[in-house]
Amino acid sequence: MFIIKHKKIFIGISVVLVLFSVASLFVFGLKIGIDFNGGALTEVTYKTTRPAQADLDAAFKTLDLGSVLIQPTGDLGYIVKSLDLNETQHALLLKTLSQDGKSPLEEKNFNSIGPSVGRELTRKAIIAIVLVSLGIILFIAFAFRKVSKPVSSWKYGFMAVVSLLHDVIIPIGLFTILSHFYGAEVDTLFVVAALTILSLSVSDTIVIFDRIRENLKNKIENSFSETVGKSLDQSYMRSIFTSLTVIIVLLSLFFFGPESTKYFALMLTAGMFFGTYSSIFLASPLLVLIEEMQKKK
Repeated sequence: MFIIKHKKIFIGISVVLVLFSVASLFVFGLKIGIDFNGGALTEVTYKTTRPAQADLDAAFKTLDLGSVLIQPTGDLGYIVKSLDLNETQHALLLKTLSQDGKSPLEEKNFNSIGPSVGRELTRKAIIAIVLVSLGIILFIAFAFRKVSKPVSSWKYGFMAVVSLLHDVIIPIGLFTILSHFYGAEVDTLFVVAALTILSLSVSDTIVIFDRIRENLKNKIENSFSETVGKSLDQSYMRSIFTSLTVIIVLLSLFFFGPESTKYFALMLTAGMFFGTYSSIFLASPLLVLIEEMQKKK
């Protein structure tokens, strides 16, 4: 019952974090990657030693290639993201990376993505997130259709989506800071991470809601708030330990995985952490808050 007794504190923490994340989004913004903006991605591997990234950054600043982002990959490679390149610019890029032939390299991959493809990816990403959210509301409303008192079944679905927005917005706020200070870009992995957070978080929330439903059916407590509190006592350790095992794997991917998936792993880790928080400290307390507001009417 500790969580329910102090529900306003936990809900307030979530509100502050969401507002901070939204403010961070407006202040810093997100750096859109070539997957959505269009551009070129080049991956190279050096045959002997890899030049210092600072030297390459300095060299590219003297060229007319626009913004060029260099990311290390493996022990001898770099991934280079740039504006769309023609044949001459592509040759100049490779020449600069090889330091005029002083550092022999092999081009492993070169992809060019036009702006129209980027716009299509953006449209599909937005549609995917909207459809997932609607699907969650409809599924939970159907699954909890026999639970109509004291809180309607559709409100369970609505609270689940509120907690999902919380779980996605806060990692996005973290990503804006990474984008501003470390050059992290929004790419298709970013969208995959957001959709994965939605699926993992809602699973945790549904487990707790299902326990509430069973306890309401069995009338184990006299009031709705006591039933929710009892359900949380029965469920929260399971949620924490399940999420902890996933977070350990994601942290391993962040520290020991390839450079290209580090931000993906970090965003998923944040999503799992705040998803577990919202399932325990936000979604269920919000149900109790709604029930109390209904009583006052």
